[in-house]
Amino acid sequence: MSELKAVVGRYLDPLLGVSLEQAGAVKSVEQTDERVEILLQVGVPITGGYGDRLANGLHDWLLAEVPDALSGLTVSIDVESRIRSHAVQPGLSPIPGIKNIIAVASGKGGVGKSTTAVNLALALQAEGANVGLLDADIYGPSQPRMMGISGRPELVDQKKIRPKEGHGGLQVMSIGFLIDEAEPMIWRGPMVTQALNQLLGETLWEDIDYLIVDLPPGTGDIQLTLSQKIPVAGAIVVTTPQDISLLDARKGLRMFEKVNVNVLGVVENMSTHICSNCGHEEHIFGEGGGLTLATEQQAELLAALPLDINIRIEADSGCPTVVAQPDSPITEIYRELALKVAARLSLKKADFSAKFGAIKVEM
Repeated sequence: MSELKAVVGRYLDPLLGVSLEQAGAVKSVEQTDERVEILLQVGVPITGGYGDRLANGLHDWLLAEVPDALSGLTVSIDVESRIRSHAVQPGLSPIPGIKNIIAVASGKGGVGKSTTAVNLALALQAEGANVGLLDADIYGPSQPRMMGISGRPELVDQKKIRPKEGHGGLQVMSIGFLIDEAEPMIWRGPMVTQALNQLLGETLWEDIDYLIVDLPPGTGDIQLTLSQKIPVAGAIVVTTPQDISLLDARKGLRMFEKVNVNVLGVVENMSTHICSNCGHEEHIFGEGGGLTLATEQQAELLAALPLDINIRIEADSGCPTVVAQPDSPITEIYRELALKVAARLSLKKADFSAKFGAIKVEM
């Protein structure tokens, strides 16, 4: 029994990038005269297909690794998902109702950060997670338009705001729901920070596994302050391959390093251009910049997304690619990105502070 469990633990899952034993995923291995029942538990959503992928991969590997030990036995593999809260910056704690906050940032505007954020949120939901989306770009909120949601959110007991929902129950909050779309936000830094804290803390988020926060572009005082006040479990930096974008993305990565935010990796947007007429693909913004940046900063290149006209059209229409084209190759990239983000986060230190109530000591 223990020998078979050790063999199961050695399986290297391509998504996790570590063995099942290292991931703490092997819950039990039970063997009888006729069956082997294996129970795995991972911190990744599984109903979108990853659970079957993991089970099938382990099954095939076991049959190749120890065929004699399994001869004549039925091998049953069950995969469970348990998404935990993970550690955030020192001095901060996870927010009730939200297990993990993932910040999506960019060193500069115009690199597709918001489009990446909304499709990442929808992809995580498609994989089976409960997901929220906070539009933290106070000066230029775009998520209401991208999600196809309008109208004022509901006020509960004159104190809390109920998030709007769209595309299958994704919870969304944005300053764009509270102001006129054409109204400019002429606010100084402290006002922006206060507004974001209110949007985050006074919204009735319900059972969120991952809250995707679409941060403002740049690495100035506002971004630094937000990174220090929001309890972030992990961050993603979005860039394009061109040198001018990489310069600013590098600053974003270093900003997160300075405020002790765990960087999950880099997303290279507009990696290639796909001609809508002939399908020809070329690197109009340069090639390999995201990978070079990730390697240089000891991070991971999580995804390389093409510059495709449909991504822009679908986001502008309020029905992002993951929803508009669920079976497309681009959606597959977003969903693989979502699984990688969840997998990298699952390997980080868990935060159990929510499990314990206040402790009072009387002398």
